[in-house]
Amino acid sequence: MQAQLLQRRDRLQEFIREERKTPQLVRLVQEVESALERMNDGSYGICEVCHETIEEEYLRSEPLVRICLSHLSETQQRAIERDLQLASEIQSKLLPIHDLTIDGWETSYHYAPLGPVSGDYCDIVKTDDGSTYFFFGDVSGKGVAASLLVSHLHAMFRTLLSTSHKLDELVARANRLFCESTLSANFATLVCGKLDKSGNVELCNAGHCYPLVVKSGQIRSIESTGLPLGTFFNSEYQLTSFRLSNNDVLFLYTDGLTECTNEQGEEYSEAQLSALVSRESDRAPQELLRICVDDLTRFRSKAQRTDDLTIMVFRKTAC
Repeated sequence: MQAQLLQRRDRLQEFIREERKTPQLVRLVQEVESALERMNDGSYGICEVCHETIEEEYLRSEPLVRICLSHLSETQQRAIERDLQLASEIQSKLLPIHDLTIDGWETSYHYAPLGPVSGDYCDIVKTDDGSTYFFFGDVSGKGVAASLLVSHLHAMFRTLLSTSHKLDELVARANRLFCESTLSANFATLVCGKLDKSGNVELCNAGHCYPLVVKSGQIRSIESTGLPLGTFFNSEYQLTSFRLSNNDVLFLYTDGLTECTNEQGEEYSEAQLSALVSRESDRAPQELLRICVDDLTRFRSKAQRTDDLTIMVFRKTAC
């Protein structure tokens, strides 16, 4: 958080020097300086009214706040609630159709934000050349700030698809744009894929959880082929290619699944997930998702969720 605030202060000061000095910009710089001072003396994140810790998600989305949500006026609280509801509605509109059949592929997904909005990203795009592209990932952070980055990725990839259909070039360009347009502390893990009706699959995994492939009853994971977006400006990415036959499955997930913990602090783990997917891979995508979520819920028991959760399943069918 301190590094982000320092970068924001520097950018604001540079903007004031290059453009024009306004009372609003000067006041904003002063607020950032004040927040940095509170970090240095240990009072950052402490409500100035009740002296309790400010809500973490609220502080993450509004890093300059000095009082907790409960001490905002009723009008201020209603405004925040309206903004969050609007953000949630906007984000839901960016999601693909839940249950799709596209050129010999059945697909479905489970999308469960931890709060009103999510830092998980999933999208499916059918292009004019008959290819189907999918984008699946997780941006750093949580809450409103993370949801803004998700919207940014959504717009960026849909725009880039009109200029390049090669996955490695697509992800490399997206990485450069992401580096240029976000803070250095921001990054996004991502699986970018391309499917065709013959069952050919191309994947580019930029530091995301390893996708699972069940082919002829055998399961394997697809490792990363590059660094997360936003790590280094000139990062390069490689492709993984394979072919799936009828009833083979591609299973994608965010770390809200495998890193979910139970009351004993044990993680659900990739091993447990792989065993379940291998055992239940003959199910339709919707049914496989339901079984997976039910199994996770039983494992978690009474422990609280701590992260967004998104799962996407593709199943090859006869054309």
